[in-house]
Amino acid sequence: MPMQPDMMTVNSTDPASDQARTGQDAGDREQNDGRAEAHAGSGDAVFETMQHQVAVFARRAEQTRLGGIGQARNSMDRAAYLLLNRLEQVGPMGVKALASGMGIDSSTVTRQVAPLVEAGLVTRTTHPEDGRAVVLELSPHGTARLGQVRSSRRDLMALLTEDWSAEDRETFCRLLTRFNHAMQGINPSTGTPEAATS
Repeated sequence: MPMQPDMMTVNSTDPASDQARTGQDAGDREQNDGRAEAHAGSGDAVFETMQHQVAVFARRAEQTRLGGIGQARNSMDRAAYLLLNRLEQVGPMGVKALASGMGIDSSTVTRQVAPLVEAGLVTRTTHPEDGRAVVLELSPHGTARLGQVRSSRRDLMALLTEDWSAEDRETFCRLLTRFNHAMQGINPSTGTPEAATS
């Protein structure tokens, strides 16, 4: 699936063709940089390639929002998708528990949940044992919408990896999951593993 590359300003009498050519050049540069770094040796060269490709991935993921294909494309932002996913996986929970499970603060969860409650995707009730506490639960409408968006995103993953082998897909999933878990353990303020700062 083609991605939108970086665009550069160049002098030309045909802006449309120059823009297309410039976009191709930018994509080629990224691929060539990756190849050059990959063949530069081991050690630092591998980490250099890794950091570059992660940066490219982050930019392209933001450009496309990896929001699926079809009618559900980009119909749910990343924060909402992750919140609804968490509620589906774990079940009804309080704001603090949801925030802790997602690695964000309670005020952020409260802000992100508000439009989901307003849209009828999440219900907000009082805790049966503590009337002061709020319990958040995925509504039937929220479950249906999450299913639509998830299906759309699965279709996009299938499209992006249509020429991959099943083994390649499984390996990518395993390594990306491992990479995400490693990132989760980093203290954002220091850039060091949480265990080393506690």
